[in-house]
Amino acid sequence: MAGESQATSGGLFDSLKTLSVSLVGIFHTRLELLSNDIAEEREHLITLLVLVQLALFFLGVGVVLLALLVVVAFWETHRLLALGSVTGGFLLASAGAAWLALHKTRTRPRLFEASLAELSKDRQHLTSGS
Repeated sequence: MAGESQATSGGLFDSLKTLSVSLVGIFHTRLELLSNDIAEEREHLITLLVLVQLALFFLGVGVVLLALLVVVAFWETHRLLALGSVTGGFLLASAGAAWLALHKTRTRPRLFEASLAELSKDRQHLTSGS
């Protein structure tokens, strides 16, 4: 009898140890997912800031060149075409960078999407198991 109670209690402690190891493993995996989500969001924000800065730079250069175009408009003939082309190029580049920034903002994935999906799976497994 004493041997049976020791085997049963050893089995219970082994089960608890296995359960705790599993819980720590699940927690570790979720923290890694959260860390990856935060890193992805940081990269997205950096890209977005660079694109906004490019858009503002090209817009500023375009405005300056447009002002020069108006000044030069009353001078000789072919300088207008060259200056207008450069101005148009910078304004198009600004519009392209702004469009890309808006597109990236609208199509970015939800924050912590992968972590939330995994937690939802865990909750489903736990509720179906009981």
